[in-house]
Amino acid sequence: MLVLLPPSEGKAASGRGAPLKPESLSLPGLAEARAAVLDELVELCAADEEKARTVLGLSEGLRGEIAKNVELRTAGTRPAGEIYTGVLYDALGLSTLEPDARRRARSSLLVFSGLWGAVRVGDRIPSYRCSMGVRLPGLGALGAHWRKPMESAIPEAAGRGMVLDLRSSAYAAAWKPKGALAGRTATVRVLHAQLVDGVEKRSVVSHFNKATKGRIVRDLLISGARPKGPGELVETLRELGHVVEAQAPARSGQPWALDVVVSQIH
Repeated sequence: MLVLLPPSEGKAASGRGAPLKPESLSLPGLAEARAAVLDELVELCAADEEKARTVLGLSEGLRGEIAKNVELRTAGTRPAGEIYTGVLYDALGLSTLEPDARRRARSSLLVFSGLWGAVRVGDRIPSYRCSMGVRLPGLGALGAHWRKPMESAIPEAAGRGMVLDLRSSAYAAAWKPKGALAGRTATVRVLHAQLVDGVEKRSVVSHFNKATKGRIVRDLLISGARPKGPGELVETLRELGHVVEAQAPARSGQPWALDVVVSQIH
């Protein structure tokens, strides 16, 4: 099973490891598209800090993030699973997994990125700032930039297995499953259920959404479950204690839609 994750806006500092080696990153079919984004991003941030801040959508308080991008080729690196932080990654807790679960994480988790397209959690990258919603002056909207190379890279990474898609909408724009792979893909929405005047009300709440997705991935990695399709995934998640409501696609070429219902996060 291939699990697609969003990155985090906040990131840990670059490591003390060797500088970036683009050729070492997973999904080599994305290499040319990565080089194009990297070249323009570094040039933009080195040439005009104020323009870079506007393009990247950064507040005045985040101006220092631009310096990270200037040094992308020379900064130290660390595994992507250590670079990405935030609620989802805290709940996932990669560093606290046992060795077998960690190996499963390295082979099954794929993090989407405005700069790299997508990387595995073991790929060594520097800290950076560039979301998928950015529109670079030369390349244009990054979501559109990544669509063509992703058309072959993601199905190749998925092989004949299923895809669990946990990306946010901005990152989902860079790749959408098609054909037979769509039928083996499940998207997840997390709903927070509350009783209001004796009536259950459901809503999408960012913290519950991110934390629950992290816990789902962690539970799957620890269990070693290998569901062959969305139907088996639903049963597996229920066995792991999650409340899941599933909707099979109305027609071929569409993914399954799963609702995971939570009342609180421990």
